[in-house]
Amino acid sequence: MLMPSQGVRILVATKPVDFRKGHDGLAALVQSALAEDPFTGTVFVFRAKRADRMKILFWVGSGLVMAYKRLEESSFTWPAISDGAMTLNRAQFEALFAGLDWRRVRSLEARRPAAAE
Repeated sequence: MLMPSQGVRILVATKPVDFRKGHDGLAALVQSALAEDPFTGTVFVFRAKRADRMKILFWVGSGLVMAYKRLEESSFTWPAISDGAMTLNRAQFEALFAGLDWRRVRSLEARRPAAAE
């Protein structure tokens, strides 16, 4: 499972992190800097100082999974650098992961249909 399933919480750490950190270092950062629990299934996305690199960390029940992606000829569109994290929906995450501008992605909201008589 590289792409999170629908309904999974996705948090992007908005401040660049030291990309020498591995599973344990990023999990500790989730706890200290983001005040979150890295073992809940939430997908945590981290950026390097260089905007062309991302690391993803998530718990799958039997262990932490970490993925690393580097874009070859462009850079990711990251949120403004600040402390904390911001939430992305799955469509926005997929756009970010693909190297697209996630800010242009909006979820379609459908009204609940009225009951048929």
